[in-house]
Amino acid sequence: MTLPRPRVAILGGGPGGYEAALVAAQLGAEVTVIDEDGLGGACVLTDCVPSKTLIESATTMTSLGRSASLGLQLEDGHNPVVEVDAPALYARIKALAAAQSDDITERVAAEGVQIIRARGTLTGPHTIDAAGTTVRADVVLIAAGANPRVLPDAVPDGERILTWRQLYDLPELPEELIVVGSGVTGAEFAGAYQALGSQVTLVSSRDRVLPHEDKDAAIVIEGLFRRRGMNVLGRSRAQAVHRKGDSVVVTLSDGRTVTGSHCLLTVGMVPSTAGLGCEHAGVTLDSRGFIEVDRVSRTSAPGVYAAGDCTGVQMLASVAAMQGRIAMWHALGEAVQPIRLSHVAATIFTDPEIASVGVSQAAVDRGEVPVRVVKQPLATNPRAKMAGIRDGFVKIFARPGTGMVLGGVVVAPRASELILPLSIAIEQNLSVDQIAHTFSVYPSLSGSVTEAARTVMEFGPDAIV
Repeated sequence: MTLPRPRVAILGGGPGGYEAALVAAQLGAEVTVIDEDGLGGACVLTDCVPSKTLIESATTMTSLGRSASLGLQLEDGHNPVVEVDAPALYARIKALAAAQSDDITERVAAEGVQIIRARGTLTGPHTIDAAGTTVRADVVLIAAGANPRVLPDAVPDGERILTWRQLYDLPELPEELIVVGSGVTGAEFAGAYQALGSQVTLVSSRDRVLPHEDKDAAIVIEGLFRRRGMNVLGRSRAQAVHRKGDSVVVTLSDGRTVTGSHCLLTVGMVPSTAGLGCEHAGVTLDSRGFIEVDRVSRTSAPGVYAAGDCTGVQMLASVAAMQGRIAMWHALGEAVQPIRLSHVAATIFTDPEIASVGVSQAAVDRGEVPVRVVKQPLATNPRAKMAGIRDGFVKIFARPGTGMVLGGVVVAPRASELILPLSIAIEQNLSVDQIAHTFSVYPSLSGSVTEAARTVMEFGPDAIV
């Protein structure tokens, strides 16, 4: 007797949704994805992919700025001058995002997944209304994402007062850009637009930029921002933003004002759960509107799971994707390991990048974890010298006695790539001795990882270097 295929319905086509759909289809389920905007979700269409594409162009501009120090000049003896073609830049960004969404759609459809282009609403724990069509399922995954948070007295108009999702429709590069918020998103866009030629003012309510990140790394980035001409306003909370003709005025809580041509709001995210019908499905939300889930992505309603930004669990595409996969493995009876957030590698795409994994410096400073710490400056790396790179470091946290790698921070160009050996070390319980005895290419930036591991060994079990 052939058992009926389990029915899986997924609300949202971002990384949490489409990765879950692929797993469920491969496990033999009948899968339907209900998505309003296009597969890939905000991550691909408006957030991560577009912003990192913009940052790639900005990083190239920064590299060109170092050309004279590398012995490169135009024939007339002047430094290279490159101007930004804003319409072409933004058109490339949007085209690349759309192409990535198309690639995901093609892959998901090839697995036999039904895609319904509509806004879905829960009408019960196992039923979804999709533009008048009722979709019934044995398992439901909510992957509804999140939207940019706005301030009551700073309402985006899409022209001068903007969220990051509205930047790519501008006809020109902002001449004087005020970025409100100095967290990850604010720092990334502030650095990118400064490199592209905008005069940027970064409004930070904290003592330093990137207040929740590794302090040593944040100090490097803030120092570079200031050296590159950015106006960084610390301990300055934005209270209101208003249009004044073709300019914007940001009023700070102490009464000061800052004037610019455009203002970018980067003050966090709010979950897209309003009007989703969670109450009809028995799905519990927390006080901020995020869906409460356990470590295998279960909500309070049997058979209903959630993944991604709508859960508020580390708003990273990689985390959303893993939440979605874990949900399907669990729901469809596969062996599954609960998500381990302490093993998640994250990158801030400033220039240079900041990548981190495992134990944090803040936890060490609070005395929560006994570790050996070493920080290897990038300035001593031969490949960095060849490229004219002076700023950055590799930091490793290791367990005293055994030398097991517990965490790491890399501040460097392409730190998102360089963090991988430390991620593998944490996942596979490797020691600094094992990293130190691993061959690295000479010369290479990755050589600083093995050199940092050797330094931990050389200074003994209680070293803090």
